[in-house]
Amino acid sequence: MTIRRMDHVLIFVDDLEAAKAFFSELGMELEGETTVEGPWADSVVGLKGVRSDIAMMRTPDGHGKIELSKFHTPQAVRAGPENPPSNALGMRRIMFLVDDVDDVVARLRRHGGELVGDIAQYEDIYRLCFLRGPEGIILGLAEELRSNRGSTERLDAD
Repeated sequence: MTIRRMDHVLIFVDDLEAAKAFFSELGMELEGETTVEGPWADSVVGLKGVRSDIAMMRTPDGHGKIELSKFHTPQAVRAGPENPPSNALGMRRIMFLVDDVDDVVARLRRHGGELVGDIAQYEDIYRLCFLRGPEGIILGLAEELRSNRGSTERLDAD
């Protein structure tokens, strides 16, 4: 075996507090926070003078994690357009299975979340949507419909 598990996804943000509030509203829990800096951080990141605040968020089941990080030095740079379209190359979304898509969308809208398209239904299996959050992060939200619960069919999680 070449890997043991996928540990976490790293997202660089400008407003760490807003990002933590957004993912907390989604239902993720703050696992811990720290600041990283010094020669070892410079070495692993490949930059000089690194100083970054980090907040590790985890899903309620403890298996999924997102590391939110804000660079103080060197200053972060934007690599592309602020809100790229859904077909832009690179990582496009993080997919979450939720109990109630409408409820989650309403709560995340209070934290600046915006639907990318519409809430749509895929056959009698899922209700799905994409929602853009802080820093242009796109979340996929899927709600299993009752007739699908217990099925072995899995959601395609990018």
